[in-house]
Amino acid sequence: MKTKNMFFKGVNKSSGQASRLILVLAIIVLVAIVITYLIMRSVQAPPKPVDNTPTIPQPVYEQQLGDIKFIFEQARDMGNVLSGSQSRNPNWQKDIQTVERFIKVTVGAQNKGLTNIKESVWDLGNIVDSEAREFTPLQYTVDSWLPDPNLCGTLLKPEFEPTPCIKIYEVSKISKGLKIQVIANKKVGDEYPNDQKVSALVDLIVTQ
Repeated sequence: MKTKNMFFKGVNKSSGQASRLILVLAIIVLVAIVITYLIMRSVQAPPKPVDNTPTIPQPVYEQQLGDIKFIFEQARDMGNVLSGSQSRNPNWQKDIQTVERFIKVTVGAQNKGLTNIKESVWDLGNIVDSEAREFTPLQYTVDSWLPDPNLCGTLLKPEFEPTPCIKIYEVSKISKGLKIQVIANKKVGDEYPNDQKVSALVDLIVTQ
């Protein structure tokens, strides 16, 4: 009987030691996992800071509407007087004045398609400033300061050099961030219906 009790005591002691060994091993494994996680996290690149800087739109000097590519060429501040002596008719043309300023704009139009684009399909519209104010092109009163013929809206042949369109505008002196509307009839099949137009804005660099 005494031998039997000693046997069970040995078994219990061995079982207790095994349990403690398993517990120690489990703790060691858990600690190793935690250490590995901390090391992995420390070597990871920190998250990039959120950039709240507002995106500044870049100027656009070219726009393509269908097969017609519009390219900004020149914008000249002509001051508040169009001098008759600098017109095409200096002998009789009188000066024209404004309380603001005259701006002369040249934009080229190029046919990027495969066939001719007929007349009156494209044109320049208004000048628009950063406050959405619009300034319409001057008409017959400034003809003497425009080329003759003026090529706005003329036929465009495929991949010829850009055809210049020149217009003069009366624009407020305080206006900034000037853009010009470029306009084209939308192509439907092989035609360009007058009642279907598309437009875009091209930035201007105004020089003296």
